[in-house]
Amino acid sequence: MTESTMMQTDLDLLAERVEKAATLVQRLKEDRQRLERERDEVALRLQETERRLQETERRLQGQDVSAVMGELQTLRQSQRQWDGERREVASRIESLVKKLERLEG
Repeated sequence: MTESTMMQTDLDLLAERVEKAATLVQRLKEDRQRLERERDEVALRLQETERRLQETERRLQGQDVSAVMGELQTLRQSQRQWDGERREVASRIESLVKKLERLEG
């Protein structure tokens, strides 16, 4: 190889490396922009979550969560009991209505 050919080969290799480096730099810039957008979105979601947590804490007004959950369970049991009693009363009324209809008929 001549000196000129070697120099051209070296320049070609250098140009190729520069192109690869430029491509890598561009990709890294794009990645950085994407990550910054994701970070901003996550920050907004965190703020919203913190706001909802504060709102929930305000609504609980310092009550113990386990106490509130126990009260909720008690209320649900009462509701089921009342639903059962309501069905029983409805059944008795229906039975009485049928008896009245037989007496009238």
